[in-house]
Parts: sequence; C-alpha cells; structure tokens
Amino acid sequence: MTIDPQRQIRQAEIFAGLHRSGDPLLLANAWDAASAVTVVHAGAKAVATTSAGVAWSLGVPDAADLGVDRAAAAIERIAAAVGVPVSADIEAGYGPEPEAVAATITAVVQAGAVGVNLEDRRGSGLFEPAEQADRLAAARAAADRLAVPVWINARTDVFLTADGPDKKLEAVQERAVAYAAAGADSLFVPGLIDLEAIAELAAAGPLPIAVMVWAGAPTVAELAAAGAVRISLGSAIAQTAYAVAARATTELLEHGTYDSTADGIPYGTMNDLLGTPAG
Repeated sequence: MTIDPQRQIRQAEIFAGLHRSGDPLLLANAWDAASAVTVVHAGAKAVATTSAGVAWSLGVPDAADLGVDRAAAAIERIAAAVGVPVSADIEAGYGPEPEAVAATITAVVQAGAVGVNLEDRRGSGLFEPAEQADRLAAARAAADRLAVPVWINARTDVFLTADGPDKKLEAVQERAVAYAAAGADSLFVPGLIDLEAIAELAAAGPLPIAVMVWAGAPTVAELAAAGAVRISLGSAIAQTAYAVAARATTELLEHGTYDSTADGIPYGTMNDLLGTPAG
C-alpha cells in the first residue's frame, strides 16, 4: 500500500483530537480488514487493533511474539480497508531494546498506523520505569523521523501482573511521570476500572488516562466522568465472535438447528463493505 504522507498526518491529527475529556474516544478493537470495516460501518471514528485478535486470526496465541512483520502486515490490510485513523497494538515492541521498538514503530507507521499501544510488560514482570521510558523515547524519535505525529498510548500492566508492586496506584503514577517525560501521549492502565482510582490518576496527570472495559465494567458515562479519555474493548469482540462460532457449531452438531446464525450481517452487506475503497 502506498501511503499519502499528508493524509496520514491529517489522520494522526484527527486521532489525537478524539481523545477528549468528557467525550472519550471509544474503540471497538479489530483484528483484520473485515472486523475493521464492520466496526467503522457501525459508527466507530477510529480503529485500534487487538494483538490477541490478530494473533488468533493467524493461528498463534497472544503474547507469543507475533512479530513486527505480521503486526505491520495486519495494519497495512486494515488501513487500506478503512478511511478512519488506525492505531496499532504492538505489544511490548517485539524486542526489549529501544532499537527494536524504533524498528517496530517505523514498520507499523509505514503500514498506515497513526497511533500505537506500547506496553511495559517483560515476561511475567515489568520493565523498570527508566527502561520503559527509554523504549518510549525511541518510539517517539522513530515517529518524529517519519514526520507523523503518532499518538503513543503507553500501556502499563501494573494491575495485570501478579508479581507487580503492592502499592499499584502509586506505581502507576510513578510510571506516568516517566512515560510523559519520554514522549507518551496517554497512559493506558488495563485491569483498572475503579472509578475513584481513575479519577485520582486523571487529576494527578501528567498524562490523560485510557482504560479497557468488559461486561460488567462501569459505563462510558461513568468512566468519562472519572476522567478517562479513551475506552477500549481490547480482545472482547474477537472473543465474542469466536464464541458465536462455537455456539453455532454446537447447535449444528448436537441439535441439528442453526438459530445461532440468525443475527449475522447479511452476505451482501459484508461484500459491499469490503468492496468499497477506503476514503
């Protein structure tokens, strides 16, 4: 795919502007071109990938080193299919060194991304704040070299790691300061849905707060009131899609009926969505 540099810059500016206090960016994460055009057709203003969904669609487990080439290829297909900004989940950057992160940023931005998620998980633990800050700084420098104002969503897995710090909120705040200084644009804290804690982080700064939600999490209105500027579903839609496949198969094999497929998007609609060039 040939990238129009000016269009990509405009998309990056649009994407940045969607992160608003009181009116957060809502992301129904996609994993391939078909899921991307589906969420855009449903009204999504931007597309973000889910690394889990991308990995599963390619036959590998999540967090098993999908790799920069496959991640960039997925972004290229998605960016070619939709006319809205695209953000890439690049996990931990596909290499511990800042140079590896820079190479990954270069690849996905050249594929069409205008935003990235970069996490601080290393194996079962976390990079030290200073180490991750160096990796984020390398990401920012790589984006600057490409002259694209990439939105860097610095993900911290403090709330997801069993061997993480005891005082998790204080640890997240420490990382927020370091990550902001390194050039991050927002702080993504998956696993955190406590409204008071989100409000405390949002008030303290220095980065706007992004969260991930699932069934039973606070509503968009509640999270917006707490100060979240970005709310994403992560791998939830991909998980639900595969659950439909499992339910339909079970119904077919055990009952000989097909009602689980009744609410599918019409064949013609999907065909038309994928046959229309991205604007």
